[in-house]
Amino acid sequence: MRYVINIILVLLIALLAYMLYSSIKEPIAFGEAKDYRKGKVVNKLETIRKAQEIYRSITGEFASSFDELSNTLTNDSIPFEKIIGDPDDPTNADKFERFITYSLAIDTIRALGINLDSLRYIPFSGGKSFEIAADTIEYQKTTVSVVEVGTKWKNFMGKYADPKYGKYDSRYDPNKTIKFGDMLKPIISGNWER
Repeated sequence: MRYVINIILVLLIALLAYMLYSSIKEPIAFGEAKDYRKGKVVNKLETIRKAQEIYRSITGEFASSFDELSNTLTNDSIPFEKIIGDPDDPTNADKFERFITYSLAIDTIRALGINLDSLRYIPFSGGKSFEIAADTIEYQKTTVSVVEVGTKWKNFMGKYADPKYGKYDSRYDPNKTIKFGDMLKPIISGNWER
């Protein structure tokens, strides 16, 4: 009889140990996956932001589609302004020269290691694309270009896209968007930077 009780206690202890391990393992695995996947998505968004800034230096506005962005960065040139002399010096106001030179945008893109073919795709999403929007708005009595590029967390969180994982992180909502820019004001910072 004593032998049976000992076996039952050992099995019960093993079951409780497994339940404890499982309850600790899941939040740790979620946190690691969330941080890793978010890092990859943020890196991609920062790359898209660089590409959009180069596009804006060429056209004066932001691209509203990845096809437009890719086409312009592949085929157009970036203007560079070079000034010789000091245009702010009142004694030599007429003794400065301004030159504009051009460099192929694709050379800069390659130097930055940007792959235009895969720029649109969200990491860990199975081929889904980032949402992209660009326009001009009236902001403080001035017409300005605005852009917004992002995706919802659920598009790249895989099995952790379920809202139940919010119990491990009160700020986690798979329906929230991770993005840079804003269609209502001229900013290009990312919401992960705030």
